[in-house]
Amino acid sequence: MAQLFEIHPENPQLRLIHRAVEILRKGGVIAYPTDSSYAVACLIGDKQAMDKIRRIRQLDDKHNFTLVCKDLAQVSMFTKITNDAYRLIKALTPGAFTFILDATREVPRRLQHPKKKTIGIRIPDHPITQLLVQELGEPLFSSTLILPGENEALTDPHEIMDKLERELDLVIDAGIVKFEETTIIEFFSSGTEIIRQGKGLAPMLD
Repeated sequence: MAQLFEIHPENPQLRLIHRAVEILRKGGVIAYPTDSSYAVACLIGDKQAMDKIRRIRQLDDKHNFTLVCKDLAQVSMFTKITNDAYRLIKALTPGAFTFILDATREVPRRLQHPKKKTIGIRIPDHPITQLLVQELGEPLFSSTLILPGENEALTDPHEIMDKLERELDLVIDAGIVKFEETTIIEFFSSGTEIIRQGKGLAPMLD
């Protein structure tokens, strides 16, 4: 049965962030706000929690999963990042972007794309997200909270509670978060490409 924490979206209460981190460390799955939607998350090494997220979203093994990172230092631990990619990500973060990069051995195989061995990376521009990953000390395994059969993420934490109270361990209530897709940028050996144009703007790639 999920708990509900009301956390201020601009000035998050640190004691509640610490309690959320504690829930994650005990194997919990949480719903939390980002700069583009509500998302669900767990620890990257927790297979049971990850399987629960797969069930909630009914995802197959071809889905591109995402690690939410604190900063570029964390990104460089989990991805093979070139100098050009580093400079671009530094210029665009924090922000509503998902970057697709080759994964390093630090990323469990079950999180990598099965064929391309890539992983999505995010550094969202949201105080709650930033404080969560900072206090956790490692990236979050994350997926946008879009329920099966739907095209858009849930926006209201109380609706999330109504629909997923028995599936989740915690819902962070930061008010309504309007769903806007992130811009997806993929890095290839041959160059860089915007795979999906969303909320984030990258004029240098136009």
